[in-house]
Amino acid sequence: MAPSGFKVLDFYRKIPEDFVKQTSVGASLSLCAGIFMLVLFFIELFAFLSTSTETSVILDTNADTQLRINFNITLMDLHCDYAVVDVYDVLGTNTQNISKNIEKWQLDERGVRRIFSGRNREQKDIAHDTHHPSIEELHMNGVHAIPLDDESFDEFLKEHRFSFVNFYAPWCVWCQRLEPTWEAFAEELERLEGTPDELQVDVARVDCVANREVCMQQRIQAFPTLRLFKDGQIFQPDYKQDRTVAALKQYAQNKLELESRMKDWHPKRVERVQAQNKDHPGCMISGTLDVNRVPGNFHIEARSKSHNLNAAMTNLSHIVNHLSFGSPLLVNQKKKLKKFQEYFSNSAPLDGNAYVNPEYHQVFHHFSKVVSTQYSPPGKFFGKPKNILGYQMLSESQMMHYQEQEVPEAKFSYDLSPMAVVVSTTGRRWYDFVTSLCAIIGGTFTVVGLLDSIIHKLAKGDKGL
Repeated sequence: MAPSGFKVLDFYRKIPEDFVKQTSVGASLSLCAGIFMLVLFFIELFAFLSTSTETSVILDTNADTQLRINFNITLMDLHCDYAVVDVYDVLGTNTQNISKNIEKWQLDERGVRRIFSGRNREQKDIAHDTHHPSIEELHMNGVHAIPLDDESFDEFLKEHRFSFVNFYAPWCVWCQRLEPTWEAFAEELERLEGTPDELQVDVARVDCVANREVCMQQRIQAFPTLRLFKDGQIFQPDYKQDRTVAALKQYAQNKLELESRMKDWHPKRVERVQAQNKDHPGCMISGTLDVNRVPGNFHIEARSKSHNLNAAMTNLSHIVNHLSFGSPLLVNQKKKLKKFQEYFSNSAPLDGNAYVNPEYHQVFHHFSKVVSTQYSPPGKFFGKPKNILGYQMLSESQMMHYQEQEVPEAKFSYDLSPMAVVVSTTGRRWYDFVTSLCAIIGGTFTVVGLLDSIIHKLAKGDKGL
């Protein structure tokens, strides 16, 4: 009976079971076909779920006008009071002593953070006395601030319980300005001798140009350095307040009163206070800089608004704890970029490197080529992936030498590449996966069916013979 109507379109016409013959060969081939299709299915599924990473180079089309620099640098032998950050670029930008978004931590001799030196902290102006007579007039009745040299320095400290010493250089303008005030301060302390207001502090001064050895032993980094000694030992920290007779006198009085009170304290409290007052040698400076997206540099320099730095003792040895460009990635962005870990090796290549100067008047300069990098992580099933912008660096460091009278600086230069790198993932589309499955199932079924027919015909031929 011929089919009619809609049933004519049936591609899968059924054969009555009475006309179907089952064979052991057909069963064996069907089992093999099922196993074969199952294996191919899992292979195809693994290939569909897997992705590969591709890189390409394109012209950088980033239209941002600003570039963020993230840094965390440890200065091994420079006090935070003297560490400043400056920025320069090819457009003429010259921003000095940047304090916005910058933190400073004083470090101890082991490099451990001990004292928070402030965030967004600017160097303060120091007041000076301006009404004193000239130094020649002050010396008419004798020299009151005792001049010391390499030979007499240690002996003077041993002979006096408290000694207040001014380490200076004749060429230093701040030292010249302080000189009459320091002499007047010494004369004032002499005048108070034998009175109820007497301060048992002896005042002295050391010319660091004529007596370089003692100043190097004391590690004098800036002029003038006003340092109080007790029994030959440094009574830290150094004096950094106003340079007036009244302020100096008040400082000496406060130190003597503190020393008197400490006699009644518990030894552990005394030890804790002394540790807090200790002047630590290093500084960790960290923060962010928003600069123009053009070639430029930022450098960390030893400079002060009220000191002249001692170039002979300025050491800019440093450790780059972190240096990178661009905004930090969010937590969810980091999760998306797990597949690209191998492409992050150049995002901060200087991290953890120590740059130690073997001698004074030397410092490392760093040069970085900054390359924009667009990361395209896998998107959602039907969604288009959203690119994540990052930056990679090609860096080189070089030792630079300075003249003896020049103060060195740790310099970080950067230049932006006109090309950008695109890192993307490629995978199979879902419809490619479905098509492959259909081909596997249909192809296997057809091939095994042909093989079964051939075997069946050959078997019938053998029986006919």
